Amino acid sequence: MLAPTLPSDRLGAMAAAIACVAVVGIGLGLSIPLLSLEMERMGASSVVIGLNTAVAGLAAILTVPFVPRLAAALGVVRLLASAIALGGLCLVAFKLLPHLALWFPLRFVFSTTLGVLFVLSEFWINDAAPPDRRGLVMGIYATVLALGFAIGPALLTGLGTEGFAPYLAGAGLFFLGLLPLGLARNLSPALGHGEGGGLARYLRLAPVAVLAAALYGAVEAGAFAILPLYGLRIGLDATSAAALVSAAALGNVLFQIPVGLLADRIDRRAVMLGASLLGALGAALIPSVSDSLKGLAALIFVWGGIAGTLYTVGLAHLGASLRGPDLAGANAAFVMLYNVGLMLGPPLVGGGMDLAPPHGFAFALGLLFLAFVVPVAASLWRSPA
Repeated sequence: MLAPTLPSDRLGAMAAAIACVAVVGIGLGLSIPLLSLEMERMGASSVVIGLNTAVAGLAAILTVPFVPRLAAALGVVRLLASAIALGGLCLVAFKLLPHLALWFPLRFVFSTTLGVLFVLSEFWINDAAPPDRRGLVMGIYATVLALGFAIGPALLTGLGTEGFAPYLAGAGLFFLGLLPLGLARNLSPALGHGEGGGLARYLRLAPVAVLAAALYGAVEAGAFAILPLYGLRIGLDATSAAALVSAAALGNVLFQIPVGLLADRIDRRAVMLGASLLGALGAALIPSVSDSLKGLAALIFVWGGIAGTLYTVGLAHLGASLRGPDLAGANAAFVMLYNVGLMLGPPLVGGGMDLAPPHGFAFALGLLFLAFVVPVAASLWRSPA
């Protein structure tokens, strides 16, 4: 398989990679609420539901490091197509096998397929993106991912959460992702065998980019999980508290492309430094506007948009720093640390709110952003250009 050389080839390759990440967004946006509601109807406790959901992060951490080696052996497109097909079948299997004991290994397999799609679509999009437009392409990529997250809940709103309809609709969208992948089957990059070295190697080669994924995972999961609770603690009703999450998600969608364009014009590390400082400032301002729903929602909208760009710009910086097998391995490390952040964010942010109720929620988020300032500033200090 050859890397794209003509502009039309680049477009075809990027379309296939973006289709794969759309599948990831739909899979996560649909499965997380749908399976939680289904388990509740099955009589599962909140603890069991939480443990089953946590299997998703565990699956990514355990299996993602092996994806580049497997793709080198099987081929990028073949592995992506297999992951899409298996993921779609897993969605239907959840409904066909309504037994909690089976849902744990099934969740593990399903989440592994999403991890494969995440790693290889990021590798492919980074490889195909024109260097001078990498930020813009990553912005489009992240926007589609965010829209995929939104499509999942929208399906549940339209089709309901009972019966086979949401599972079959989700599986159908999965299989639809095979079409652009098939059209680009000869455009995927050749993936040889890199030097290996594990996570420590990529932390050394591209520390800022990889740590950006961990920060974004922690902030995203922490904010989305605890923000509704914070809303309730400051006196909002459940609907208004949930609207705060929607405001953050909308900002995440709308900020990706403009900041991606900015990252094509100045040092991407400077963009990440600015985002982390503004993220810390926005978090610090949350308590001061907490008595106004409109003011709080507006701040959360901007803050959520700025936070979301860390993933986009970090991914673009990764693609500009590494190529070939090293890029594939670094993308695996990127996704793995993102999932580590997903697992650590909610307890850290929730713990902050418990230690200093209710505004400890905001202070904990601010500290996470400030922790990232140190490695970014150090990188800029060592290598200004």
